[in-house]
Amino acid sequence: MSAIPDDDLALYEILRNHDVRFDGQVYVGVSSTGIYCRPVCRARRPKRENCTFFTHAAVAEKAGFRPCLLCLPELAPGNTKVDALSRLAHLAVRRIEDGALNDMSVAALAAEFGVSDRHLRRAMNNELGVTPIELAQTQRLLQAKQLLTESDLSVTEIAFAAGFESLRRFNALFKSRYRMAPSALRRDYRQASGAHQQDTIRLTQYRIDYRPPFYFDGLLGFLSGRAIPGVERVTASGYQRTVRIGEHAGWLSVQRHEGHGRKCHALSLQISDGLRPAIIPVLARIKAVFDTRADIVAIEQALSRDPMLEAMVSARGGLRVPGAFDGFELLVRAILGQQVSVKGATTLSGRLAGQFGEKIDDAPDDLSVITPSAERLAGASVAQIAAIGLPRKRAETIHLAAKAVSAGDVTLSPGADPERVSEQLQSIPGIGEWTSAYVAMRALAWPDAIPLGDLGIRKALGLNKAKAIANRAEAWAPWRAYAAMHLWASLAQAG
Repeated sequence: MSAIPDDDLALYEILRNHDVRFDGQVYVGVSSTGIYCRPVCRARRPKRENCTFFTHAAVAEKAGFRPCLLCLPELAPGNTKVDALSRLAHLAVRRIEDGALNDMSVAALAAEFGVSDRHLRRAMNNELGVTPIELAQTQRLLQAKQLLTESDLSVTEIAFAAGFESLRRFNALFKSRYRMAPSALRRDYRQASGAHQQDTIRLTQYRIDYRPPFYFDGLLGFLSGRAIPGVERVTASGYQRTVRIGEHAGWLSVQRHEGHGRKCHALSLQISDGLRPAIIPVLARIKAVFDTRADIVAIEQALSRDPMLEAMVSARGGLRVPGAFDGFELLVRAILGQQVSVKGATTLSGRLAGQFGEKIDDAPDDLSVITPSAERLAGASVAQIAAIGLPRKRAETIHLAAKAVSAGDVTLSPGADPERVSEQLQSIPGIGEWTSAYVAMRALAWPDAIPLGDLGIRKALGLNKAKAIANRAEAWAPWRAYAAMHLWASLAQAG
């Protein structure tokens, strides 16, 4: 596995070579300008004696550097190296980067992991050099900076969309950290990029960067066979779905981003007007669905040590673990998929959405409903759920799961503790190890989750005994979820 160098000379070589493998994992602060950049930045290379290297944008900003207007650190893919931080810090960083502290306190987040807020702050500071609040503030500012440069939202709208409680607080922190007002940054960016207010990037389009390679067609193929009729649609060029986040509803579309002047490793997200105020959580969820944070080169280097996986990785380089836009939706889909085919589970998912989903009118053809919420299914009767063609026991499982999620007893978001969530899920009758592992893979984005009892994995490995499968899979840690994807893909190709 490639590792971040620990000496400045090697780090400077990353900068000199514009090494995309370390994008989002290494940042350089330049003392002569007071600016920090991504290693892929195309600005004039600074002298080595003026460079200070950091592993997170929040640490660079804590040191007094402000983000570059050229390489846009807010677009960096992120750092998902499981072995770079303690387990607690790794999970907490993911939750905070996705906006957890916009809706809850540090104490409430710590409670999700079964620790005190003091313990969480100490773990974060020891591992990363910043507190949870400092990390959250950096994320909010970087997210606001992206909206200032990519949308025509007003400064007030951007402040609240990014998670600030007041415009005054946003302006004060922005000026303190970046040494200019938000409106001034927007003006300077437009002047530097040659854009004008009337021809800026379309207000519904946002860029999401990733580290290459990216097997985009393979990910679309996986999503296509599991797309919920009426809720999702997958075409040869991209992915569409309906969305509700809080009081905001609409639809979105994801395609490859068309770069300008040079190869661009990015996706392009377009949203309908109804989702504008919810753009920050929408961006976070799409990053999860398309696994854009993955350090895919390091992952594939590790998996390729297994001769069988080496051939699979060679055939499908850049294969990701498709995440879940809605954790509860994914859980229900996993329950519906128990003991039935993928096609059968897709049919049942469509029936459930048609019966209990919220109707939507202003969406493209074939997108007619928003996925049923946990609250909606918790309020339905078991008989009503079973009426879509389910055995009563399975309908009871869905009903109990909906009640647990709607009550806040189970968190199904990337960064949630996979062990705690698995215990909580398996306490619900009808949910076993396969379902909880599948949820950990896709809803929790835990890279080491793998449903060891899966029939497809057994077939791909040619093994039947659970112990033999577990022993074989041990060598793939901490990337067993990616190994599972390659094993499933090999079966699909063979079939």
